Amino acid sequence: MRSVAVAVVLLMVSAPLSGCFGDEVEGPVEADGFDFAYLCPGGIANNTWYHYSNATDATKVSSELNGTSVLVGNNAPSCAIGTYYGVGMTTFEPTIGVTSSDNLYMSSYGNGVGGSTAIIRCSGLIGMANISDYDCVDVYAPPLIPVVNSNDPYVYVDPWTDRIMKFDMHALTAMTVETSDNEGETWSLLPTPATGTSVQDHQTIASSPYPTPFHPTTWVFCINGNWQSPLCSSSFDGGITWTQQVPGAPLNCNSGGLTGHIMGSENGNFYRGNRGCNGGEGYSIYRSTDGGLTWSEHPLPTETTGTAETWNFEEAQVYPDSEDNVHAMWMGSDNMPYYSYSMDEGDTWSEPMMVAPPIGLNGTGFPVIAAGGPGQVALGYLGDSGGDTWNGYLTVISDAFSPMPLMTTVQVNAWGDPL
Repeated sequence: MRSVAVAVVLLMVSAPLSGCFGDEVEGPVEADGFDFAYLCPGGIANNTWYHYSNATDATKVSSELNGTSVLVGNNAPSCAIGTYYGVGMTTFEPTIGVTSSDNLYMSSYGNGVGGSTAIIRCSGLIGMANISDYDCVDVYAPPLIPVVNSNDPYVYVDPWTDRIMKFDMHALTAMTVETSDNEGETWSLLPTPATGTSVQDHQTIASSPYPTPFHPTTWVFCINGNWQSPLCSSSFDGGITWTQQVPGAPLNCNSGGLTGHIMGSENGNFYRGNRGCNGGEGYSIYRSTDGGLTWSEHPLPTETTGTAETWNFEEAQVYPDSEDNVHAMWMGSDNMPYYSYSMDEGDTWSEPMMVAPPIGLNGTGFPVIAAGGPGQVALGYLGDSGGDTWNGYLTVISDAFSPMPLMTTVQVNAWGDPL
């Protein structure tokens, strides 16, 4: 269990992801490419950067490749501003999910009924124009008695069914599952156990449309247990029953048990990131094509980036997009964030790209990645801008498959207000 205590905040980007999730904003084009001076009405904010990989400032170099601008289509820039808002709740090890109704759900440690983990539903955040437009309430109200607060509070939203799963770990020995199928208005009658024979810690859970006759999706969770690699368990009936835990890696894989978040793909696959099987050398993405029962290893291209060996060493992050391309993020030996994608389910990977902005960060950590449409990726991380001043960064790539992907990075907190 990570011991870092954090305040839950909402990361907002004002109108900037239009190039990623909507129509791009066109701007004047000069002889050598796009003129960023006209991109935003008031000029580019001092906490926004447009750049290519390896911290190459896009506003200072040509956007042309072989005589043609690369800043076209989904790769065209959009005006971006980063900020954040507190939602009045505190927690640690926060997890988050969004339903198709655009409601956002997060876990809030100890703030629920009887001191249980609250499940906070925030509405009105997407497309918010004023801070008064959103509302956050605790929707965890079990019909009988609440599950006592847990060591690892966790909430997950199934992207295919909108089922909300409250997934609690208790004193490293047992886990319980509760579900809601109506935006948290009602909850399952009794919690069901999801417990194996191993010590339970650092759990992560996901679903995918892997076919099963008993539920529209298959669920898999993985833990750091008393084994040489993570242990995983599957549910083929929506979280009511779970299989015995099995290694979430090939046999005799000596990767260590700490794993990044598990993710499901449209084709039914499951993916997770971890150290490599050969004693933890490099990072690998592990793939299951049979509902989490067996796993294969797919090494990431860390030969040139190296791997972090400090406090942020433990995991790589992975997220498949809507067309089953797989996107991965990890920290290199220089403690900078790196990104690569695979178009063949992890069998091969693109050349890694360093995604931090051109501001001379001293180090980064706590990576997180999300993907939307094909080649549309958002990468979050904390970065030290000097003097142990840690800020939050969100890098959006709206066309990762471009020959020169444009990266738009916003610092979500204001200068002088570090996280």
